[in-house]
Amino acid sequence: MNIATAPLAERLRPRTLDDFVGQEKLLGPNGPLRRAIMQNTIPSMIFWGPPGVGKTTLALLIAETTKRQFYNLSAISSGVKDLREVLSRPTGLFPAILFIDEIHRYNKSQQDALLGAVEKGQVTLIGATTENPSFEVNSALLSRCQVYILEAFGEKDLRELVDRALKKDNWLKEKKIDFKSYDALFRLSGGDGRKLLNLLELIVLGKGEASEIEITDEWVTQVAQQNIARYDKSGEQHYDIISAFIKSLRGSDPNGAVYWMARMIVAGEDPAFIARRMLIMASEDIGNANPTAVIMANACMQAVNVIGYPECRIILSQVAIYLATSPKSNASYLAIGEAMEAAQRTAHLPVPLHLRNAPSKLMKEIGYGKDYKYAHDFDGNFAKQNFLPDEIKGTKFFEPGHNAREEELKKKLQHWWGDWYNY
Repeated sequence: MNIATAPLAERLRPRTLDDFVGQEKLLGPNGPLRRAIMQNTIPSMIFWGPPGVGKTTLALLIAETTKRQFYNLSAISSGVKDLREVLSRPTGLFPAILFIDEIHRYNKSQQDALLGAVEKGQVTLIGATTENPSFEVNSALLSRCQVYILEAFGEKDLRELVDRALKKDNWLKEKKIDFKSYDALFRLSGGDGRKLLNLLELIVLGKGEASEIEITDEWVTQVAQQNIARYDKSGEQHYDIISAFIKSLRGSDPNGAVYWMARMIVAGEDPAFIARRMLIMASEDIGNANPTAVIMANACMQAVNVIGYPECRIILSQVAIYLATSPKSNASYLAIGEAMEAAQRTAHLPVPLHLRNAPSKLMKEIGYGKDYKYAHDFDGNFAKQNFLPDEIKGTKFFEPGHNAREEELKKKLQHWWGDWYNY
């Protein structure tokens, strides 16, 4: 039998909710999204998750299960005119479902064009995004939508996808396939179901017309390397390339940084995405080792929004090289992580009385603000006193890094605090 022309991932697209693999928290027997679907009380919503976890498929299944009209737009190729054309169409007993893939690529005016229809219930919006909607979807639209987080497939889900493919696909059923190991297949898929099935198809195709096939990790890796896809801004290698870029910056290699940036630029990646990731990196990996890095990265983010491609590539390159060649410290990143962990454990602890605000006479009488030392009343604008709950007094969250600037910070802290925090 000849392989069908449609890719394996498309041939195996689930037709019912029970066929959908993964997302148990949302779609399990007591999952909130399943209950909403079965009761036909679905809200407008945003699906946020990595590529290949079934965002489009789930939207189609919702429309099929609730028997609603389904309109599909891509934010890459559609605009306000397309939105208005869809919104002008008559609807049935229930609002039609308007699915917008990559909704984060709509600009503010395009997102605003949806507001009235969503608020009036004219349509039920389902947006799909791989980006954090808090940054990419304007607050007015976001407040009218329920955000559902779709998780990458775990090993159990990936195994179920493979087993289902081998049992249900007509082409694969004709072959006797013996997996010696699933490790490489699962690892290279990166939790992306579409990538997993496409790679499965490639490794079987690579064996030619053989009806009995043995699959090893070495074979999977060889086929994957021969067929590695170039960067796809819609998601296929999105996370791999940005990971390589950030690791090059962190690793102080300007050559690797500009190369991976160039890969994103030639693929048409949103320059604001690149700039935003550099701003995060400037604080997470450089921090107070070079505080100017955050200023540079923030200026870059503003500049790319004003200038746009192609000229903003120069600014992106300049700042990437600056970040790559800056001294590095993750001390601030580690400090907030440890502090948040401690905050979760100790949220019951009261604020010490001397640190409390005392806006009323009664509060002053019961000790609020008593014995607080106002730093500016002391030599050097410093007065040693406890600023933590008494039960965790002396707990140190910030440990200066080993670089010139933070070594200076350490000397200041040693002078101020002596052995209080053991600096």
